Amino acid sequence: MKKSIVISTPGAKFSALAFRENLRKSIEKVVKLGFQGVELALRDPAMVDEKEIKKLVKSFGLEVPAVGTGQAYVEEGLSFSSPESEVRKKAIERVKNHIRFASSFGAQVIIGLIRGKVEEGVSRETAEKWTLEAIKECAKLAQEYGIYLTLEPLNRYETNFINRVKEAIELIKKLGEQNIGLLIDTFHMNIEEVSIYQSIQEAKDYLTHVHLADSNRWAPGCGHLDFEKIIKALKKIGYKGYLSAEILPLPDPETSAKLTIEYLNKVDS
Repeated sequence: MKKSIVISTPGAKFSALAFRENLRKSIEKVVKLGFQGVELALRDPAMVDEKEIKKLVKSFGLEVPAVGTGQAYVEEGLSFSSPESEVRKKAIERVKNHIRFASSFGAQVIIGLIRGKVEEGVSRETAEKWTLEAIKECAKLAQEYGIYLTLEPLNRYETNFINRVKEAIELIKKLGEQNIGLLIDTFHMNIEEVSIYQSIQEAKDYLTHVHLADSNRWAPGCGHLDFEKIIKALKKIGYKGYLSAEILPLPDPETSAKLTIEYLNKVDS
């Protein structure tokens, strides 16, 4: 399977980023290490030079499998499930901007933290209703551009809304849109799933993207997860997408990325 790694722009506050310096330098390092793709985590696509990034990616022969949206929640509080209608509206417009940006690369747009959480004083049913409405509106635009949105379950310490693969699949079914996929992340799965391998099997008909990080969110091979078995389970269900590392930059950015590609090439030979 192809391997990618998540990078971002300078100043990003999200911690699980191997590289968040000058984009050219980050991309040069990713290529030198042997990754085939680079996943872009962006707070606001309007703040980057889309044409320059496209030129950079193309010149280095890389693909962009996905574009992340979570920083809009972390840094600005934008979410689909906010009790404030104006915040929900801004979140939808921001994701629409991500969709337009991602279409230049044929990339998926990740719906992770941007969906928000069930806030105090808001029922789960209401939060879900707002989120369904928001994702549907975004999905319609994504269809016009021919790209997917991919829903990511996150662990309970980051949100109280859609923590497990089963919950994400249930929401995807309720949405009823053909361009909504599922993203699984081994770090979150290790916390929430009874069996990572069984959950991968259950995700078979929905899976469009995979995030890899070990149990401690370090590079694969630095914790206790069995990635050889995880990759075998992915191959068993016929997954042919990217394995994208979303890891802490520890012990330092370059070492974390180097450990990732070397380990993944060893277990996925």
